Amino acid sequence: MRAIFLRILSLPETFLSCLIITLFALISQLDPSFLQWEVQRSLSSHIWELAIMAIPMTLIILTAGIDLSVGSIMSLSAITAGMLFQAGSSMPLACGAALLTGTLGGFLNGFFIARMRVHPLIITLATMATYRGIAEGISQAKPVSGFPVGFTRLGQDEWLNLPFAAWVFFIMFVSVFWVIHRRALGVHVYAIGNNDTASRFSGIHVNRILIGLYTFSGFASALAALLFVARRNTAKADIGTGIELGVITAVVIGGVSIFGGRGTLVGTCLGLLLIHETREFVSWHWNRDEFILIVLGLLLIVSVVFQKLLRHKQNSS
Repeated sequence: MRAIFLRILSLPETFLSCLIITLFALISQLDPSFLQWEVQRSLSSHIWELAIMAIPMTLIILTAGIDLSVGSIMSLSAITAGMLFQAGSSMPLACGAALLTGTLGGFLNGFFIARMRVHPLIITLATMATYRGIAEGISQAKPVSGFPVGFTRLGQDEWLNLPFAAWVFFIMFVSVFWVIHRRALGVHVYAIGNNDTASRFSGIHVNRILIGLYTFSGFASALAALLFVARRNTAKADIGTGIELGVITAVVIGGVSIFGGRGTLVGTCLGLLLIHETREFVSWHWNRDEFILIVLGLLLIVSVVFQKLLRHKQNSS
């Protein structure tokens, strides 16, 4: 029993839960109004697009990969929908084209990584610039707005006191969680992250899985783009600028090892919650953007140091 208890205490999820509880206790002393349900519900609209993109990013980092292009794919998908709508296409057709654009962008990343054996950092850094440049070029850096009410309602209406994007995230999370823990794909993802070469020799279709994960990431980025455009009623080439850093930070803080093979979706969700609540409270209470960067940087450092100490303890035991 004592061994099980110590094991639970050493989990990254336990550490994150303690941090979140400590944060809420601190907030309750500094500004209890921040914890009111109406305030939390209003501020939650800022997290769902990032959360949707964090799910495939978790799987990619579990394979020891990374996708820096998610923000650029988000921008390109949004502009694709906006420009087609502006040109006279129906909104369903524009949305379909946006999803196809994001999916294709993710597929190209996966193809170069799996088939051409280009390092994920290099290829996604290149496509990050390429996709961003295409989005800027076709839009001439001009925003597109005035979308139909039927579309914008997806970003503004609520079901059971939660926005539509929240339900999209919950459905995606449950689906991926089931696949990871109930299907062979989950075992294969962790195996690839632990040892790519051994996974290939053991008969795992590594290339197929990697291409699928990066394609899924592109699709999720395009979906997040449509939800963002529906919420803001504006499509711009810079809507995804910097969001890749927030996504990766949430995953890493959530306990997913950048070396692959270690981490959970639950940890990512806790990392998302910790980052969101910290960012929003700092903005709410002090209204200082530089404080947000400092606090998030400190959280990331603490998380990485904790993971390193945990890994060292587990290896030595």
